[in-house]
Amino acid sequence: MRPRKILHLDLDAFFCAVEEGRDPALRGLPFAVGGKPDQRGVVASCSYAARRFGVRSAMPMPQAIRHCPKLVIVPAHHAAYGEVSGKVMALLREMTPFVEQISIDEAFLDVTLLPENIEVLARRLQATINGELGLPCSVGAASNKLVAKIANNQGKDRKLTDPNRAEASPPNAILIVPPGQEAAFLAPLPVRELWGVGPKTAEQFARLGIQTIGDLARWSEADLARRFGKNGADLARHARGIDDRPLETEAETKSVSKETTFTHDVKDAETLHRTLRALSDGVGRRLRKDGLQGTTIKLKLRWSDFTTFTRQVTLPHPTHHDNEIYDAALALLEKAWQKGRAVRLIGVGVSSFEGGAFQRGLWDEPVSEEDERLESTLDKLRDRFGESIVKRGSDLLGEE
Repeated sequence: MRPRKILHLDLDAFFCAVEEGRDPALRGLPFAVGGKPDQRGVVASCSYAARRFGVRSAMPMPQAIRHCPKLVIVPAHHAAYGEVSGKVMALLREMTPFVEQISIDEAFLDVTLLPENIEVLARRLQATINGELGLPCSVGAASNKLVAKIANNQGKDRKLTDPNRAEASPPNAILIVPPGQEAAFLAPLPVRELWGVGPKTAEQFARLGIQTIGDLARWSEADLARRFGKNGADLARHARGIDDRPLETEAETKSVSKETTFTHDVKDAETLHRTLRALSDGVGRRLRKDGLQGTTIKLKLRWSDFTTFTRQVTLPHPTHHDNEIYDAALALLEKAWQKGRAVRLIGVGVSSFEGGAFQRGLWDEPVSEEDERLESTLDKLRDRFGESIVKRGSDLLGEE
């Protein structure tokens, strides 16, 4: 059987590239997309000129400014990013119908059925994105998803450390791993490059003398499976460059969540409860709109020292109702939060979806028809007039 031809596309500093298209004066400048420093802003994306100063994504904006005092801060325009991402994905699907979108700026393409060799296809893809949309992008190409993704990462790293590269320019890299060369390509790389190897697993590997992917490839699959379970067996195959996973061309929603970062740390229960209520309402509305019901309710908290805490509970039945989501999240909050402890971020999520109608247990509290009608009415009002058209009494009590 002939090898597959898989491309991995990653748009370089995507948010920044879109902002440069909106305002060409930003090109070459150290700038970051994100919130203001005095409002707990975080770097969502930063230009390559800013990265030279040590600015990185997810960095608190005050810290980014300490690294780069002349950093230009640009507010995020998420509608524009979504619109441009849609255009990118449309171009990909003109090339092949077999596209797996990973995120707003990343996708796999299976181009096995196209007659050209994989390098020609990779260069055509990059030229199309560069030329038609004016966006820099990097491409990794290989016989499977794992190696194509790692090839893209390595291609970017090599381009960024090239002494002949313009310092502020994006990598716009291409790296091809020919069929049969997968294991040799992976062998010298750090074992952390493999999917499924986090800090704890890397520590365990280090104790066994495993530092590189090549070191891991020399261990038998049976031994790794005995030590690390199914993940060990998968890693044994991946270390040899073997990955048979197909592209998932239809994205399946795995969770629905909403979160908010407070402008200032919050220490009072009333504000936390009111925010949790609004987030739960938003998640419930999204679930009803998408026809989803889930059994797992998750609470996310970020403390003032930036450590993140999550807890979840499984309900006896799936739900998409605001009150049930809120009640479960509130119970988690009351167990997790100590009175007076500062909270920087709070979030609510629902997962473990079940399709179709469901039968509640004999002792489950039923949702009344009045509640069902109320939720439906509120959804219609918010769809037509916006989120702020209806407020709960608890929200009004918290307003000055």
